[in-house]
Amino acid sequence: MTQIMTTKIRRTISTLLLSFLYSIAVAGTIPETSVKINSEQVINLGHSFRIGTDDASSQIEVNVYLPDSYHNQTSSQQTSDNNATIDKAKAKHYPVLYVIDGGLQQDFKHIAGLGSLASINPYIFEELIVVGIATQNRLFELTSMNIDKRYDRPAGDVGGADQFRAKIRHIVQPFIDQRYRTSSKKLVVGESLAGLFISETLLKTPDLFTDYIAVSPSLWYDDRQLAKQAPKLLEKHSDNAISLYLTMANEGGTMQKGLDEFLEAIQDSGLDNLKTQYIDRRNNEFHWTIYHDAVLDALRWILAVPEPDYANDEDPWYLIEGANPPNWKNE
Repeated sequence: MTQIMTTKIRRTISTLLLSFLYSIAVAGTIPETSVKINSEQVINLGHSFRIGTDDASSQIEVNVYLPDSYHNQTSSQQTSDNNATIDKAKAKHYPVLYVIDGGLQQDFKHIAGLGSLASINPYIFEELIVVGIATQNRLFELTSMNIDKRYDRPAGDVGGADQFRAKIRHIVQPFIDQRYRTSSKKLVVGESLAGLFISETLLKTPDLFTDYIAVSPSLWYDDRQLAKQAPKLLEKHSDNAISLYLTMANEGGTMQKGLDEFLEAIQDSGLDNLKTQYIDRRNNEFHWTIYHDAVLDALRWILAVPEPDYANDEDPWYLIEGANPPNWKNE
């Protein structure tokens, strides 16, 4: 009996000891290792603003990423030789990519990460400013009022797309243009309901942006009303230079049908300067996997840069099976 009790006590002590050690580990109080930390700094992705009215509930969250080269050409920067300031008008201006659903807890961070690629690799696409526009009630902000009664929702749940567009035109874009060195090129990107909003923006207010990227747009909404209205809306367009990148995953059904109808309307519109690229990803992507890679592809198409001079050079020796370095001697 005593031996059994002793065993139980030992097991209890062991359990308590392990629990104690685990709690110390979680709390981060285990003594540091012998690895020397020489420096530490916070990684800064950009700046976050709340703009608009004094009413916090109606303010707009705007997040901004600037490319690395931007900081080397600020209008107040002093030159090393004569301390003269750089003329802002002569400094480099950047295209802007507006991200719908661009909150810090939405799609801003991963799209800003894509934007940073151009600062690392100048041959992938042009450097750009990334501006995330957060949505708060995205179903309301990204949809128009429905016509089909099956899509009826309580007041305030849908139908705010025109208001959201007005905020972009009159608040967000002027704020960005006044604060940063922006070019005339304004891209917009979004997925799902944001893709629906972008498709509708192209049809109803094509001058708001110069380049549109709609990833798996929710064209099923309101029984595909936007796709059905597309032919008449396109009749009102001037044939200005606009690019549209569309792609769809394997959603199928009314979502794919709406996209097919939308594309057909564009093809029949006679708008020669509406440059369209459609990539069918239904065989290799899902709704929840398509976004990131599709945006990279779209940026490489819209903001394409020339290949490096060496792109067409002969392959180096180490890429040729059995080849030797130049002037190599086998001793």
